Amino acid sequence: MKTKALLMFAAIAIFSVMSCNKKSSLDQTSVNVADDDAVSNAVFEDVSNTADIADQTLDNYQAGTKSLTVTDSCPSVTIDHPTDAIWPKTITIDYGSGCTGFYDNTRSGKIIIVVTGPRKTTGSIRTITFDNYYFNGIKVEGTKTIETMGYNGNQNMVFHVKLTDGKLTLPNNAVIERSFDHQREWIAGFNTRNIWDDEVLITGTASGVTINGVAYTNSITTALHWTRACKFIVSGIIDIEREGKDSIVLDFGSGSCDAVATVTKGGETKEITLRHKYRVMGR
Repeated sequence: MKTKALLMFAAIAIFSVMSCNKKSSLDQTSVNVADDDAVSNAVFEDVSNTADIADQTLDNYQAGTKSLTVTDSCPSVTIDHPTDAIWPKTITIDYGSGCTGFYDNTRSGKIIIVVTGPRKTTGSIRTITFDNYYFNGIKVEGTKTIETMGYNGNQNMVFHVKLTDGKLTLPNNAVIERSFDHQREWIAGFNTRNIWDDEVLITGTASGVTINGVAYTNSITTALHWTRACKFIVSGIIDIEREGKDSIVLDFGSGSCDAVATVTKGGETKEITLRHKYRVMGR
């Protein structure tokens, strides 16, 4: 009887250990790292989206005019080249004290873009900075450069995009740090006036520090497929590394225009909901 009891307790103990190990393979910290990475990516992709639309405004800009202001309810877009030279030009996108746009995203402050030449000219650079700019309550800082690399072998336009000293400050003063070095291949819509047919493949690497102070690096192992018609990345895979930890795989899916991604670590997978907003601390 005692032997059977001991065997039962041993079995329960082994089962408990196995259950704990299985549960800990995908801990909440790992999910949060992937979540913070996805939110950072969404915020800075929105900046690229804004810059692209500003470029289209610039394409329609008359070079002989010293300055131009395009005023909508929000934002106002001002294009200036204060010297006699046609280039560089400065585009200021001013959201004022705040307004809500597509996908219910609220922006305030200014995005400032210095452009050295036409978007289609190889070697042209757009340098993006921020003046008290907020996206859904998140203060956005850093310097983003977009360089035109020209057409590749597939006759798709390619841009080299680099973010340095990226920083997102949340309303509770928590901070996410972010830098990346990406290549954007424009696979559809580049030469059309309709912005909603734009599609891009993104490759490259990034690094950052999460809300909880966890440092990480990531590599895009399957190109991220961005389309302007969808709120989030529709497909692609990112491998996220932390020192001394198993890698985390963030998978945006197979092309559906939704807000669903999966996080995988140690063979265990969890579904997450993509957001343009910050997560609650302590989750």
